[in-house]
Amino acid sequence: MAYNLKQELNKPERFLGGHRLCAGCGCGITVRAVLRALKEEDRAVIANATGCLEVSSFMYPYTAWQDSYIHTAFENAAATCSGVEAAYNALKRRGKIDDTYKFITFGGDGGTYDIGLQSLSGAMERGHDMVYVCYDNEAYMNTGIQRSSSTPRFSDSTTTPVGAVQQGKSQNKKNLTEIMVAHGIPYVAQTTFLGNLRDLHEKSRKAIYTPGAAFLNVLSPCPRGWRYPAEDIAAVVKAAVDCCVWPMFEVDHGVYHLTYEPRRKLPVEKYLRLQGRFAHCFKSGNEWMIEQTQQWVDAQWEALLEKCE
Repeated sequence: MAYNLKQELNKPERFLGGHRLCAGCGCGITVRAVLRALKEEDRAVIANATGCLEVSSFMYPYTAWQDSYIHTAFENAAATCSGVEAAYNALKRRGKIDDTYKFITFGGDGGTYDIGLQSLSGAMERGHDMVYVCYDNEAYMNTGIQRSSSTPRFSDSTTTPVGAVQQGKSQNKKNLTEIMVAHGIPYVAQTTFLGNLRDLHEKSRKAIYTPGAAFLNVLSPCPRGWRYPAEDIAAVVKAAVDCCVWPMFEVDHGVYHLTYEPRRKLPVEKYLRLQGRFAHCFKSGNEWMIEQTQQWVDAQWEALLEKCE
């Protein structure tokens, strides 16, 4: 089915307004876009790890979710969702349920790259028919902008501050998307809400309706943690993609496909300069930080291009 932006935006919302997410928060955009990929006649069960999304969208007795929703602990969102999926299949086999349900887990990078990695790995290895969506805002934003293993090198956070001892985080970002590919699951994709949301929609649809386990990694900027004006979110995600900091690709049954290639690959400083968390990189004497970031991005990009060929 050809993607139609107007048609998709006219669907009934499954994630409603009135939640407490910050203005311009990327994870709210991510959730709405992913849930629009569901067919209107299908129901969903949503599992959600503790984090910005959970504390902002489900404060009993209030909820922004129209589908069945389960708040889980930080570490077990994928395990909870896989258990519900297994129970659904058992009921289906016994003829006790006829409706079609899809199973989707949302977690931030703290609950996905770090604390929830073991349950995520287990669910993917077992091959449950579910989708895990990481809204990656590159730090523990909900509890005060502490670094995670998703936080980029040189990023200024409350636990990797810029000062006399260190200049932001000293390690590169973990490549979780490739870790998920290594599980041999049917579908893995990396995306963001660039342009008209088509890429995110199509990958979400594939993830939801491809039988078996699937993983989506969605770059979801945080204005507060990344320190940029909320209205600049589109410019930030565009720069991330055009500088090849966040490549857009999918791995469908083991085959790599690049889904967006910039006409002209931009230098990484175009992306870094938009965010206050990298402001120290542009001070005199710190040029080496930008150079090393560029080298790392280039190496990651070239390695991905080889896989896509």
